[in-house]
Amino acid sequence: MTTILVTGGSGQVAQALVRLAPAHDIDVVCVGRPDFDFDKPETIDAVFASRSWDYVVNAAAYTAVDAAEGDEAAAARANASGPATLAKLAAEAGIPFIHISTDYVFDGGKGAPYLETDPTNPTGVYGRTKRDGETDVMAAGGQSIILRTAWVYSDTGKNFVRTMLNAGVKLPKLRVVGDQKGSPTAAGDLATAILDIIALIARDGWKPQYSGIFHATGSGETTWHGLAVATFAEGQRHGGPSPEVEAITTADWPTPAQRPADSRLDNSKLADTFGVTLPPWRDSLARTVDSLLAPKA
Repeated sequence: MTTILVTGGSGQVAQALVRLAPAHDIDVVCVGRPDFDFDKPETIDAVFASRSWDYVVNAAAYTAVDAAEGDEAAAARANASGPATLAKLAAEAGIPFIHISTDYVFDGGKGAPYLETDPTNPTGVYGRTKRDGETDVMAAGGQSIILRTAWVYSDTGKNFVRTMLNAGVKLPKLRVVGDQKGSPTAAGDLATAILDIIALIARDGWKPQYSGIFHATGSGETTWHGLAVATFAEGQRHGGPSPEVEAITTADWPTPAQRPADSRLDNSKLADTFGVTLPPWRDSLARTVDSLLAPKA
């Protein structure tokens, strides 16, 4: 059985991989703090040396975008130097390394979906450290794949969809930013894409064109306001809350970190190279809300 080391502990993507891997005849070993901690390099070495791995998926990161503005050193360890250490270990062992990155490496000023070849220009510490992580992972050599994703949500963990549903129960009116564009991505869809990539490598072997950066987001686009409205619309099928959702501007909701206004990603390279396309975000949202609100048997 194929064995994958997955970092990220209780994170959304890591947990989705744990749930989905058995159907692919894959054994996932998911690690997180305190046993695996990018703040403690010795734990990286210890976990990697604990057994023989066929693949490594790094789904661990410092994702608190606003908090990162005041804690750049911690963000850099989790998003850059830590992943680089893990990538080097994978390279030395000759095994593929899949690293999760973000749309926040871009400033959002292009006005069209970003290609992997577009220049990065992060607007905050989170995006900058993730960009540095991409550079460091690729510099480690070996068989490295970087998947940039965006707006990840699932039926577990802390995410926008669950936050909206919880807030809608408590408040009759919500104010949500409507001038930031992106592509919501279900954690399960991203996990499936990762498993499909691994299956392809297992079947055909490693190929040079697999190395590099790929965009992997849900198909289609919306705004945070659009995602909120769609979430409540799906929830209505289960008697969920239906608050009024007012669209506001980024200026109306100031935050320590500046977000990209338009971080849509072009996923064509992922499809062309691996034959992988993530489902439409609205379809995946419906399934997620069903999981959250449908009566349990």
